[in-house]
Amino acid sequence: MTAITAVTAQNTLGVQQIYLLPPDIGAVAIKIGMLGSAETVEAVGKVLLRLAGSIPVVVDPVMIAKGGASLAGEAAIAALKRHIIPLAALATPNLPEAEVLTGLRVSPGREGAVAGDAIRAMGASAVLLKGGHAEGANVTDILVEADAITVYASPRLETRHTHGTGCTLSTAIACGLAEGMSLSDAVARAHDYVHEAIRTAPGLGSGHGPLNHLHK
Repeated sequence: MTAITAVTAQNTLGVQQIYLLPPDIGAVAIKIGMLGSAETVEAVGKVLLRLAGSIPVVVDPVMIAKGGASLAGEAAIAALKRHIIPLAALATPNLPEAEVLTGLRVSPGREGAVAGDAIRAMGASAVLLKGGHAEGANVTDILVEADAITVYASPRLETRHTHGTGCTLSTAIACGLAEGMSLSDAVARAHDYVHEAIRTAPGLGSGHGPLNHLHK
């Protein structure tokens, strides 16, 4: 585990500036990604119960890889539903993950809203159904809140450079919440950010390449 204590601005000619981080910097948002085992899920859940308080928790229930491989067993999934989902200000499953969580057949349309409500019934305050696995000319994400359903759509980009899109999206949303943005605005900005990160991907590797996280 790494704890950043200082940030430096330097090059081969020397150090230009040093910024010492406050010892009580704390956290204003938490993002949870792949946990893998029931034991890890339970340990994280205990910490969140003790420390999170009013801090928004974005839960990306990573359980199915891009190529379809399972990343979490049944015990881990059950523990996730019991210990982590109820603490989520936002859960961000893709369509296959939503199907695993709910047992429902899920698409970005009306079924997506039904699945979102089913995950909210597990305790999550809001759910973002990521529609990248669906077919069609557009990629459609659906945000299901207690009193609203918001749709975010963008043209589908025909590219293999999509590695880490879900992790990037949930992290970008958490950053927006940390800045004090509303949930819908944070999702909108993150959706646009990921679209542009895919569009301007550097084209690395022979398979699913990484995104361009440094685009302007």
